[in-house]
Amino acid sequence: MQSWLLWLTIAAVLGIAELTTATLDLLLLAVAALAAGGVAAIGLGVGLQLLAFAVTAAAVITLVRPVARRHLTSHPQLRTGVAALIGREAVVLSAVGREPGRVRIGGEEWTARSYDPDLLIPAGTTVDVFAIEGATALVHPREDPWPN
Repeated sequence: MQSWLLWLTIAAVLGIAELTTATLDLLLLAVAALAAGGVAAIGLGVGLQLLAFAVTAAAVITLVRPVARRHLTSHPQLRTGVAALIGREAVVLSAVGREPGRVRIGGEEWTARSYDPDLLIPAGTTVDVFAIEGATALVHPREDPWPN
């Protein structure tokens, strides 16, 4: 049996094993086996084939593996539900202070209170949503409602 076929068989076995384990490590070793198979295909000796396998395996495990793992395990910071409202802009419809008023967040009307209970925010003011407590948005004005 020619050595490049042996390396190709090893790569295929590692690739199939990767499908059952999903660890990424076996796939990287399969890539190294393909590199060794390429060296064998051009007619170089067994020593150089093993060297190509070892160097390629070390390179992909140290360089590719950390990047690939980071991309496979990280999840996009997708905020849904009320968490998606935090940080959004709103417009005050009726005065908001210690007592609840109304704001429009996007296309929805929400009950709202001022994040600072001592602050009265008049209607028409643009505010930021700081938090959501139950069905009430806690808001704070984007700019000082009473400039000096």
